[in-house]
Amino acid sequence: MLKRRFFAVLLLAGVSGFAQEKDKKIREEKANFRVQIFQKSDDTEIKLTEPDPEFQNKLPISAVIRDSSKVALSDLPKAKTIDSLWRLELTNSDLFETMQKSIEDQDYEKVVYDELPTDTLKARLARLNARTPFNVEYNPLLESVIKSYLKRNKKGMERLMALSTYYFPLYEQELDKYDVPLEIKYLSIVESALNPRAKSRVGATGLWQFMFPTGKMHGLDVSSYVDERMDPSRSTEAAAQYLSSLYKVFGDWNLVLASYNSGPGNVSKAIRRSGGSTDYWHLRRFLPRETAGYVPAFLATLYLFEYADEHKFQPANPDVVFFETDTLQVKQLITFDQISKVTGVEKEMLQFLNPSYKLDIIPFLEDEKYTLRLPKPAIGKFVSNENAIYDFVDTQAKEKEKELPQLVKTEDKVRYRVRKGDYLGKIAEKYGVGVSSIRRWNNMRSNNLRIGQYLTIYPRKPVASSSNTSTASNSSNAKIYTVKSGDSLWSISKKFPGVTVQNLRSWNDMNTNSLKPGMKIKISKG
Repeated sequence: MLKRRFFAVLLLAGVSGFAQEKDKKIREEKANFRVQIFQKSDDTEIKLTEPDPEFQNKLPISAVIRDSSKVALSDLPKAKTIDSLWRLELTNSDLFETMQKSIEDQDYEKVVYDELPTDTLKARLARLNARTPFNVEYNPLLESVIKSYLKRNKKGMERLMALSTYYFPLYEQELDKYDVPLEIKYLSIVESALNPRAKSRVGATGLWQFMFPTGKMHGLDVSSYVDERMDPSRSTEAAAQYLSSLYKVFGDWNLVLASYNSGPGNVSKAIRRSGGSTDYWHLRRFLPRETAGYVPAFLATLYLFEYADEHKFQPANPDVVFFETDTLQVKQLITFDQISKVTGVEKEMLQFLNPSYKLDIIPFLEDEKYTLRLPKPAIGKFVSNENAIYDFVDTQAKEKEKELPQLVKTEDKVRYRVRKGDYLGKIAEKYGVGVSSIRRWNNMRSNNLRIGQYLTIYPRKPVASSSNTSTASNSSNAKIYTVKSGDSLWSISKKFPGVTVQNLRSWNDMNTNSLKPGMKIKISKG
């Protein structure tokens, strides 16, 4: 049911259920204020009787021709402005930093907020506790967090509530499949502030903040083009699987939340240090600082969303919701610019609906299924004109031979043999990981390395090769680059994915960063 007061006239050829008057050039139809579907021949004009005076001059009735490409419907300027502002909200990423900072800096001092008396809060938490599997009992620390959010972050919460109207139906669908409590959907707010491209300082990525190894363990692939940790559907399914497996271990959803944030090992250590307690509020002081603020942040978010009306939250009403979108499988490589041109969907909206494509390019591989999510009206346009769209893509590719990065998937793990001149920082940069991660994966107590030593690494950065046809050529199995005016080792390394400044210096036996135009240097090992 459409809840807002508007009407749209859809004139579709071949729709049954309405009598067509073949003998008249003008046909009258009674207007209603929802959706009207009439059958119309090309030589008939339809006139609405008793139209709404507010809209009769604003929404034009356009004759639909059987060729949908000839249809052009105008729009209300005010509505377009609302859509534009909503798209800015969708792509705004500052909520992630705000949420993370609030968790880390929460001081848990008593917050005065007269609009929410303690007795009222206790009664509401008791009702929540009775209907959810989480332990939502009153605690002074939780009261401090809830009142802090109400007092200092109400606008941010309203923005998150607006975003949630898109993501929560998707979350609930996946969580239900794995018998995970639907309230877990609020966990994504604490993790990423509903930003699918959020990346923490330690590399956790996406709506559910998967680290690289955990994501790979649950089937989330990463390549030069795609990071499935940023894919809302796939990452949510992976999160549901992971949370379900954690519950089998701990049997308590508050402990599941703590272990999701800091790892099962830290929670089991906290249980030991507490003398065997499995109550989160008793374990809290034995957990890492971030995790100590994590569960209260989740429970506070749960409370605010469940009692949004009582606190007079007024989130925006976005036009795009998950169930008004659909997917199709692409049949060849296509860019967001090309999709936008043929469907009319703005590039910003494509980025919001398809955040896992890192370069705004959807690749094509025979053994992979890469999908494109679009608003449902655009899906119809795309499917109906699929051949013409791919012909357009082919033609544009020939006219503009723009080199695209080679698709290279990162390995699950690699065995790296230490060479002369290696050090942990150099190896970490090559694979896009942290020095501390390499040390943890290899049980290292220091940064010292020895030549010939083997290291296990779970790379985050794909090492791809690329060549510039105007400046690179093959020589003795090594690619050669001709230095141009203004080049530096750093700028050259950025032109070739996976190549570092240290690589360039090593491959070219360079003791300096000085370059001269015309100089030829190796940009691959050879």
